[in-house]
Amino acid sequence: MSLDSLTDAIRRRAGESLSLGYKVKFVLEDGATIFWDGAAVPPAISNDDAAADTTIRMSADNLEKMMNGALDPTLAYMTGKLKVEGSLGVAMKLTALLGD
Repeated sequence: MSLDSLTDAIRRRAGESLSLGYKVKFVLEDGATIFWDGAAVPPAISNDDAAADTTIRMSADNLEKMMNGALDPTLAYMTGKLKVEGSLGVAMKLTALLGD
């Protein structure tokens, strides 16, 4: 899945969810970013490299698998496929918002 497709998929899920209340940045293996401003109403999703409360680092492939339900976020974290910088609580909140 391309960066644009992943960004659009997150944008759709963010629009369907209750307010996150935090800013989250996904940093993919190639350095590309997806920024979720969950403090804004409605949530703003972009590819900006802005300051975030929580940064999640993972591959685009693993992000796609997680969004499709093929990769459990907890297992991904425990096996090092997903790395969290900042609030782990915010990352755990994302599990419910991004899960299939």
